[in-house]
Amino acid sequence: MFHAGDEVLITSCEDDPRAAGRTGRIVDEVPPGPLTAGRWTVHRIGPLVGPVLCRTDELRKTG
Repeated sequence: MFHAGDEVLITSCEDDPRAAGRTGRIVDEVPPGPLTAGRWTVHRIGPLVGPVLCRTDELRKTG
């Protein structure tokens, strides 16, 4: 389970493959629901990669 502000490593990302291998921070205050198809919103990935939606199995907590 992730929480808002958690730093995560994006191991893969169907939404934007450029995000794979980068770190970012979870935005969601609550677990994702139907609006995002169960995917977490991750931001602060890099200057050329905007916020992305990733499944739980595409993310690893770094801290």
